[in-house]
Amino acid sequence: MIAERLLDGTLAKAISRGTLSVTFASGRSGRYGDETGRPVSIRFRDAGAQRPLLLDADLRFGELYMDGRLVVEEGTIFDVLKLFYGNAEGKPQPLPARIIDAVRFRIRRFARTNLPGRSRANVAHHYDLDSRLFRLFLDEDMQYSCAFFPSDDATLEEAQEAKKRRIAAKLALKPGQSVLDIGSGWGGLGLHLARRQEAPTVTGVTLSTEQLAVASARARDAGLSDRLRFEMLDYRAVAGSFDRIVSVGMFEHVGVGFYPTFFRHVARLLAPDGAMLLHTIGSSDAPGFVTPWLDKYIFPGGDIPSLSEIIPAIEAAGLVVTDVEVLRFHYALTLREWSRRFQERREDAARLYDERLCRMWEFYLAAAECAFWHENLVVFQIQIARRADALPIRRGYMEAAGAS
Repeated sequence: MIAERLLDGTLAKAISRGTLSVTFASGRSGRYGDETGRPVSIRFRDAGAQRPLLLDADLRFGELYMDGRLVVEEGTIFDVLKLFYGNAEGKPQPLPARIIDAVRFRIRRFARTNLPGRSRANVAHHYDLDSRLFRLFLDEDMQYSCAFFPSDDATLEEAQEAKKRRIAAKLALKPGQSVLDIGSGWGGLGLHLARRQEAPTVTGVTLSTEQLAVASARARDAGLSDRLRFEMLDYRAVAGSFDRIVSVGMFEHVGVGFYPTFFRHVARLLAPDGAMLLHTIGSSDAPGFVTPWLDKYIFPGGDIPSLSEIIPAIEAAGLVVTDVEVLRFHYALTLREWSRRFQERREDAARLYDERLCRMWEFYLAAAECAFWHENLVVFQIQIARRADALPIRRGYMEAAGAS
């Protein structure tokens, strides 16, 4: 009962806007907020589920939902998380949470020892899940990164196509150039680039066996195997020289301690007049850390870099930043569509895996969307070159190539 009373007091302080109803394990109910908005209701199935939230809500809330010990009875898990995220904006964290976060931030660099073996294991944890799971909610091209929505009514397919055009435009491709795609996913971007009129040769590298198999088959089926190939290779092991390098949604897995290593190797790989486009989730605020639940269950070893961490590593490698674009809320829109599609195919996901995995993915997609709406998460597109004169000095070439 002590934990229940403490949790009741914590919720009373945390929820000042909206309407939250909680049924505790004892059967007693509490109501919090100002009775506005869409009401949401949760229930704890056992007393032991209440205590962990007081100690480490960032980790335990998601675990309790996954395990079915915390049940949403009115609304959805997104509605519940949106209520908490919205109420947290502008408020200082309770002292225990601030202490825990400070410790996690301080050990962040040491916890991200993403050497090749660790990187391979981290990638396998998430990306080597059955590709049929991802097909349930991604667009047909299986783009698993932030889309670019050119209009409010754009479909996910249109937005992902616009994202690929935007990236290609910023690469400023010339006929016959060679392209390296670091973290090539299921091959969609490589296919898009190889099909362009510039007819570049594209090499994609990945650490996912599942993605490699799908991407290689797609290249073969498209009749592009002569200039599009995919390899199982760590970015540190890539050799050769490339006119263009692109990396989408991979830098988040490098680890803050390896940013200098990453850009030094990019500098070695780029041709003298070479250029790169880096597309990564990032923090528009000071450096932070991935929430412990996401680190444990979804993206182990992942990181959310800030510009203040990325830019010094680029400069130290002798590279030049030629353009930076910040995509705000586009990932929230992307995640909203992924979540909607996942819910439509939820039964298929349960047949592939089980109910616990479905709840885990519901929580992941909902929490990520809330974070992009309410916290400091954005997507950076950073254009980088070996020399300041490697690219045109005006953005018109991007617009002409479809980046507008």
